[in-house]
Amino acid sequence: MTTEGDVWAVVVAAGLGSRFGGPKHHAELDGEPLWALAEAALRSGGVEEVVLVGDLPGWVEGGPRRRDSVAKGLDQIPPEVELVLVHDAARPLASPDLVRRVIDRLRIGDVAGVVPAVPVRDTIKEIRDDTVIATVDRSSLVAVQTPQGFFVSVLRRAHAAGNEDATDDARLLEAIGEPVVTVPGDSANMKITFPEDLRLATHLRASRHG
Repeated sequence: MTTEGDVWAVVVAAGLGSRFGGPKHHAELDGEPLWALAEAALRSGGVEEVVLVGDLPGWVEGGPRRRDSVAKGLDQIPPEVELVLVHDAARPLASPDLVRRVIDRLRIGDVAGVVPAVPVRDTIKEIRDDTVIATVDRSSLVAVQTPQGFFVSVLRRAHAAGNEDATDDARLLEAIGEPVVTVPGDSANMKITFPEDLRLATHLRASRHG
């Protein structure tokens, strides 16, 4: 059974950006803030309303942890809305096509969550201190991105079920046994973590629009 109706999104921009040297969502690509590019991609991909969580006037104030910030964003979504995307403001290059892939898969209605994923290309080593102790089989590994899509009711239940922090919301669904599936991600959908990432993102954006 497919699910119709509006899709909302929560954009998380409340982190301290310690590895970036400050709040990275204030950084700009070609004169546009990262958060604004992220919001524009979501709207172009089919999101009706966007809740911005962070430190700018008019936004929802973030919490001490990522999950707290997402929960505050979820509190702003009306009860009649069934589907929500959660996206990191630090991923300004998410494409509208990627957003649509997540929404379209979620609308099928047979899973609780959908995450975009890309193959792991590098050889992965497990280490202890500085010593390699094993080579990990990468054939079953993927790197996941945002936006991630969820049924609002299930995501709220996952947030209420425990107090463990998580680097993404899909982890909270996994903890309560709800199914999460993948759709093809986008290798250009990089996360801005370090200042030098802005140079690569600028190049990727220019290539996309060139």
